[in-house]
Amino acid sequence: MKLQVDRVKTFTLDTDKIAADKSISHRCAIFSLLSDKPSFVRNYLEGEDTLNTLQIAQKLGLIVEREQGGLRLIPPSKICEPNAILECGNAGTAIRLYLGLLSAQKGIFVLSGDEYLNKRPMKRVTDPLRSIGAQIIGREDANFAPLVVLGNEKLKPFHYASKIPSAQVKSAMILSALFAQDDSVYSEIELSRDHSEKILKGMGAQIESKTLENGEIKIEISSLQGRKLNPLNIEIPADPSSAFFFALAIAIAPNAQGVLRNVLLNKTRIEAFKILEQMGVSIQFKVTSETYERIGDIEIVAPNTLKAVNVSENIAWLIDEIPAIAVAMACAKGTSRVCNANELRVKETDRIKAVVHNLKLCGIEASELEDGFEIVGGELQKSCVSSFGDHRIAMSFAIAGLVCGMEIENAEYINISFPNFLEILSSITTIQRN
Repeated sequence: MKLQVDRVKTFTLDTDKIAADKSISHRCAIFSLLSDKPSFVRNYLEGEDTLNTLQIAQKLGLIVEREQGGLRLIPPSKICEPNAILECGNAGTAIRLYLGLLSAQKGIFVLSGDEYLNKRPMKRVTDPLRSIGAQIIGREDANFAPLVVLGNEKLKPFHYASKIPSAQVKSAMILSALFAQDDSVYSEIELSRDHSEKILKGMGAQIESKTLENGEIKIEISSLQGRKLNPLNIEIPADPSSAFFFALAIAIAPNAQGVLRNVLLNKTRIEAFKILEQMGVSIQFKVTSETYERIGDIEIVAPNTLKAVNVSENIAWLIDEIPAIAVAMACAKGTSRVCNANELRVKETDRIKAVVHNLKLCGIEASELEDGFEIVGGELQKSCVSSFGDHRIAMSFAIAGLVCGMEIENAEYINISFPNFLEILSSITTIQRN
């Protein structure tokens, strides 16, 4: 699909229609398999990635009943050995978390994805899992899917220190630790998204997280020893990574303002909004609930001029929003830089290369760094850019179109994480789909 977005002069946006949180939706589907009672999940994200995760859970024995107000997820007495390939589509979270869970279950499981997912490196997960007894086979020594998991119900407990702050690696290892023969310890150099720890702890898992003097995070995980967890009863809030696209829209449009409602305000998920604040955008967070996580409304007012910014810290909290931040940098006065972001090279696409390539097409001076990029703010020009098969690249440049007009090739990938993105965008400006 080719998407055309028209330029807009200004707008006011007040919406409670931001897509449900993708990270939490993935985890609700997977973690519901760990209980012996039905879970009830409201506002599950109906995006391609999260629906693939849910369908895999069904192949493993989960019964999904759609009721008024949400999904009733009825777990099997034990995880079933499927008679088909477990198709993850484009979902890196799905394949990596399921690797952790299925490594500790009896059976043979084959995990695969689309052409983009099967190019993404998996050794960051498969290596630590194999070090504790998991049997995983795949291309280039289990670095690329398709991956075959030969389940091992006797995984060893571990003390594992991760060199990268990755919520996916951490979650995979925590899931395997729950089924290990004794208690385990996982540490990371800085805090990555902590939804897995919070949700699992809320379900009754014994997981304790501590921040050490050097800033490292130490997580102690007690083995379930055959015990089942409590079921979930949760309403999933709006995804801050999805909300950020419309925060960007307000930030770059002249005299724009808006309110994004019922958004997850976990501190590991709102760092991108803090970057916009550094660039001169007025942002207020108004907490409305703190049951499972902090949830609230985000009020945003555009500045007269965006200021350049250097981004080098808390990258793990920003990794999904950096393509959109790059668009703000392109509209800012001065030279901006992102560094320490090597992880961008191994997402749905090489996001460093994709961002720089598309910005150059739009008349912006931009250059790649090994671990980021440098952008000289200027005047965006209308162009035809590629999504590179990446939903966040597609949405970032669709928002850029509000400033100059834009055409985006292969924009259908937007449906992976934000199926009603175009509905909200069309309330701001005119769009055409071909």
